Amino acid sequence: MSELMDTKNLGDKIVDVLKTIFDPEIPVDIYELGLIYDVFVNEDNEVKILMTLTTPNCPVAETLPMEVEEKVKSLDEVSSAEVEITFDPPWTKDLMSEEAKLELGML
Repeated sequence: MSELMDTKNLGDKIVDVLKTIFDPEIPVDIYELGLIYDVFVNEDNEVKILMTLTTPNCPVAETLPMEVEEKVKSLDEVSSAEVEITFDPPWTKDLMSEEAKLELGML
C-alpha cells in the first residue's frame, strides 16, 4: 500500500514540476495546456512522460522535451526520466484545462 502511495506522491511532485514549464509562445504551463498526455512511474522510480507539442514544427521542439526531462530528473526520488513526443492524437485547444482557457480569454 505504501509503495502505491509513494508512486502517487511522486506523480504529484512530477505534475508540480511540469507546471513550472511554460510554452514560450503561450503564457500557460505545459500541463494546463494539455501537452502532457501521460506520466508513467514504475517501482524503480523511472519516469516516462508522453507529451506532444502545439505543432510539429514548434520552435521549442528540440528544447522543450529536454527541459521537461531535466526538471523531472532533478527530483531526488526520480532515478531516470525519459520524454517521448507523440502527435497522435494531435494537440488541439480542446485539450487545454478550463484554467488555461480562462487565462487566454477563451471562455
